[in-house]
Amino acid sequence: MRATFFHRVSEALAMPQLAFLCLILLAASHGAVQAIRPAVTTPSPTPTGILPAASQEYLDAHNEARAEVGVGPLRWSQALANQSSRLVRYQRDKMACEFANLSNSKYGGNQMIATGQVMSPRAIVEDWVEEKRFYNHTDNSCAPNKQCGAYTQVVWKTSMELGCAQATCVKSKTSLTICFYNPPGNFVGESPY
Repeated sequence: MRATFFHRVSEALAMPQLAFLCLILLAASHGAVQAIRPAVTTPSPTPTGILPAASQEYLDAHNEARAEVGVGPLRWSQALANQSSRLVRYQRDKMACEFANLSNSKYGGNQMIATGQVMSPRAIVEDWVEEKRFYNHTDNSCAPNKQCGAYTQVVWKTSMELGCAQATCVKSKTSLTICFYNPPGNFVGESPY
């Protein structure tokens, strides 16, 4: 409609008047365009020590479990988080949220599949830490027919970095979480702490 309106106005005006009107409109609109043009900014880097809430929740839950057994804290690694993010997205998109094969990974790893709900980062880590009740530190063993590997990786004394990610499979109503640890832990015959 505007194009038609300006087209009709231009037919009624003589050429010099049209040129003068265009200059006035251009001059008047220049300030208005400047006023509404969004400023171009570059995002400021995230200050050191400030993480997204989910990342901080994974890290805090891990470090609380580690502190209970006298092991130093982990640091968040964005590189490990990116690796785990790529893997959970691959598992979601290509493997229907099944567990990933971590046996050839250069990192230590823990995984969690939750069906029917999306678990919080803290709840996931707490689930892994619940395996502590089956772990006997005195003889570095796990109770018969029980799992302890997720717990021992959480508290592995030489692991220094952590990165985690989660993906949700809408069709199957499941979520898959993977955390990577660097250096890896769970070496056969070695105590985690």
